[in-house]
Amino acid sequence: MPALPPHLAMISLEFFLQQCLIGVTNGALIALVAMGYSMVYGIIGLINFAHGDLIMLGACLALSLVGASGLVDAGPTATWWGVVLLLLACGLFCGTLNMAVDRFIYKPLRNASKLAPLVSAIGVSFIFMNVGLFWLGPADRSFPELVPPTNLFSGDTLQFTYQDLLVVVVVVLLMVALSVLVRSTRLGRAMRAVSQDPTAAALVGVDVDRVIAATFFIGGALGGAASVIYSLYIKTIGFQMGFQNGLYAFTAAVLGGIGSIPGAVVGGLVIGLVRSLASAYVGERWTGAIVFAILIVILVFRPEGLLGRRTREKV
Repeated sequence: MPALPPHLAMISLEFFLQQCLIGVTNGALIALVAMGYSMVYGIIGLINFAHGDLIMLGACLALSLVGASGLVDAGPTATWWGVVLLLLACGLFCGTLNMAVDRFIYKPLRNASKLAPLVSAIGVSFIFMNVGLFWLGPADRSFPELVPPTNLFSGDTLQFTYQDLLVVVVVVLLMVALSVLVRSTRLGRAMRAVSQDPTAAALVGVDVDRVIAATFFIGGALGGAASVIYSLYIKTIGFQMGFQNGLYAFTAAVLGGIGSIPGAVVGGLVIGLVRSLASAYVGERWTGAIVFAILIVILVFRPEGLLGRRTREKV
């Protein structure tokens, strides 16, 4: 096969690099949601299917706060501080709501069969979705463009904006913070103890219910941060946005090794890159099939995920 002319080869290389940048950004967004799944599953083994719709409610709050505060008309410095306050407010809201759901719904089912909390999580998901329908209405809503879409590269060959940079920076900072929390703090040691054996942890003085409540709060706070970043990046929110985002995030958590924070990030980046490259080179309609085909192949040879640890089932 003859080689491509230099100008066509450069165009092909730049197109590939652009798709990789898009994939990394979208993958980081998926990873931000997946970390919330991994936090909860890693401690109590619950697949919290309501997590995606919790993020949708966080996006509803973010839109309401932006409209009430007049942040759209603020200057650049005030806007960046406003984004920080949005992250804190939505993180607190989603963390508190997630902890309340655990206290009143999941906690009474702690000793029930594994199916009962799972079905309850699906029920909570539908409740959240209907609250979002009441909050937003049936139509999708536009989110104001608070972060400028300024390209960080000179020229028009590659596009990587401040919005893309915000997504990547927030994910990296949160991953590092969570890793330090789990590995180097008293709460993190208690979380690892509860994850391995709740009964033994309680016998040595660990307040198991308090640790689980803290886990739900942290997982919900991650969801609140994801809701703000998603809204700023995608700029469209709707009451049904939680389902697809939650599905891809859960897939990323499983692919990377559910229960592992770095694994959730790696899984999100893999899915983001595969989606972007498949959409560009194969076609948008084949993207979902390719993503899940790769997931199946990886899990066949490594059932615990890319960064997960093989564990024995407790009987």
